[in-house]
Amino acid sequence: MDLVLNEHPFIIRTEGGLTIAGTRITIYDVMDHLAAGWTPKLILNWLPVTEKQLNAALSYINANRTEVEAEYKTVLQATQEMREYWEDKNRERLAQIAKLPPKPGHEEIHAKLQAWKAKLGISVCS
Repeated sequence: MDLVLNEHPFIIRTEGGLTIAGTRITIYDVMDHLAAGWTPKLILNWLPVTEKQLNAALSYINANRTEVEAEYKTVLQATQEMREYWEDKNRERLAQIAKLPPKPGHEEIHAKLQAWKAKLGISVCS
């Protein structure tokens, strides 16, 4: 169920957290881009939002910075825990997949990929 925040009708609370109404873009997406040094104009070119929606998000972030940052920290922690859970759960299967020989006709590209992995210092499984 979406909850519209009274003073900011363009910002709603969904299962994914604080979201720009009518999109799947969260406030946290905007915060990530701002933290990376992106300008609002660049964010507009990258994310599928209107200028009005982005301005509403920026306004909400500025008006509620402490609460938004605390909530985002919680969201990041939950996401990391979920990532670790699935990596652990799938570790054995992924190792099995990595050991499979390349598909017929893909030997050359497989060799190039393995060479790049070795060059980058990434674990190479045969």
